[in-house]
Amino acid sequence: MTDSGGGVSKSSSRSTGKGAVSAEQVTAGFNRLWQEQRGLASKVAGREMELNEHSLVIDTLKEVDETRKGYRMVGGVLVEQTVKEVPPALEGDKEQIQKIIETLSQQLQAKGKELNEFLEEHNTCLMGEDEKPAAKESSEGAGAKSSSAGVLVS
Repeated sequence: MTDSGGGVSKSSSRSTGKGAVSAEQVTAGFNRLWQEQRGLASKVAGREMELNEHSLVIDTLKEVDETRKGYRMVGGVLVEQTVKEVPPALEGDKEQIQKIIETLSQQLQAKGKELNEFLEEHNTCLMGEDEKPAAKESSEGAGAKSSSAGVLVS
């Protein structure tokens, strides 16, 4: 069975204790997990862009003449201030974004593991995945690489 989101192939129908799961249910479950993973990856990418922007602003402000005036939005009001140093709030925001990225990355890894477990539980593989079971078992010792094997993230 194929789908537009990477393709799933059901190699056999297996009971999961509560009854047999149809191929459509497996595909729907896979698509749900895959979309959740893509959403997390998108959030990580967005936060990394924010982090890069904050770093760029901080680096630029470090090189600015101290007599130069700058503007900052405070509670919806634009406030004029001299640029003597990098505002501590900007540094704090950068640290918060880094923490958010770490949390989202952990969630992304957990979702990848959940997706792989789902595929294994339902004896399912992605279309075009040509790994043989023996090769798959030998690659499991590869650490972080094996946790994302067979997972599509764009």
